[in-house]
Amino acid sequence: MKKDHLLIIRFSALGDVAMAVPVVYSLAQAYPQMRITVLSRPFARTFFEDLAPNVYFMEADLKKEYHGIKGLNTLYRRLSAKKFTKVADFHHVLRSEYLCARFLLGRYRVAHIHKNRSRRKHLTKFYNKRLSQLPTSFQNYLDVLKRLGYDVKLDFRSVFGDEKGNLNLLPAAVGPKKNFEHWVGVAPFAAHEGKIYPARLMKQVMEQVLKRYPNTRIFLFGRGEKEEELFAQWCSEMPQCLFVANHLESMQQELILMSHLDVMVSMDSANMHLASLTDTPVVSVWGATHPYAGFLGWNQSENNVVQIDLPCRPCSIYGNKPCMRGDFACMKNIPPEMISDRVAYLLEKKHLQETQEK
Repeated sequence: MKKDHLLIIRFSALGDVAMAVPVVYSLAQAYPQMRITVLSRPFARTFFEDLAPNVYFMEADLKKEYHGIKGLNTLYRRLSAKKFTKVADFHHVLRSEYLCARFLLGRYRVAHIHKNRSRRKHLTKFYNKRLSQLPTSFQNYLDVLKRLGYDVKLDFRSVFGDEKGNLNLLPAAVGPKKNFEHWVGVAPFAAHEGKIYPARLMKQVMEQVLKRYPNTRIFLFGRGEKEEELFAQWCSEMPQCLFVANHLESMQQELILMSHLDVMVSMDSANMHLASLTDTPVVSVWGATHPYAGFLGWNQSENNVVQIDLPCRPCSIYGNKPCMRGDFACMKNIPPEMISDRVAYLLEKKHLQETQEK
């Protein structure tokens, strides 16, 4: 009897792909005899290449090698040679739909993700808004698998299993971690302005944390011109800060570092999801978007979500719409103390746990 070989398609942005990791891992554990191939953008190789013995990764550069209809046809021919038995479309956009249409013509069994678009519209309406929890991305992925005949329960802790990443693989500027130190990550940027906490306020958060916990090291995550300029300034004013991109070269190295953080402070952004995959608690700050849309990081507590209530929130699922008010009050009106107090709570909680374990 031919063994199942499942193709999972998820191109999208880093955070969305990261949310597929717990689902793919759990599927691999539940069906160890099944072969699973994840098709995604090149950056996602870090997530899936060593995730489980029966999980394989296939990259697709949709901007170059597989661009346009001609490129997708080339990609389909390459995929069809793999002799998949079923196809799970975790993305459901034009490119994945085209590939799935080709698979359907070949009589493959195909299932698409349901994005709950009507409920999303009600969540982001200005008038008659319906604030209710939508299914998470994790549940949406599980539902796709269920329609293909795979009943999976989520069973994932970290990309490093029950351990942490190996700090010896990182430059000396990072570690080792001293027993008396707190390690806090800060990722203050996101793709859209409606998801970014103002830099001057985030600096106050960091100063408040350092005042309460002088033996704290702060690791600044993010890559780009804005990050370089701002982080250089912060590092000169606060010597406890380290600009991660100046020392780490790969996403794998960043995941190793994240696994040793006591807490990460992040926006609704990719870094929230990366830290979540290392079993690190995240204090996430939300403005134009809302956890109700289903994008809270893996296994993160709603108690660690920082947000304020406004009639217009949320105004967007992805944070890419112009601010209705024009002032981004959803972010600017969050007091720094709301964030630093939550960081302090998690630091104290971890200290208590470590004390009890001794």
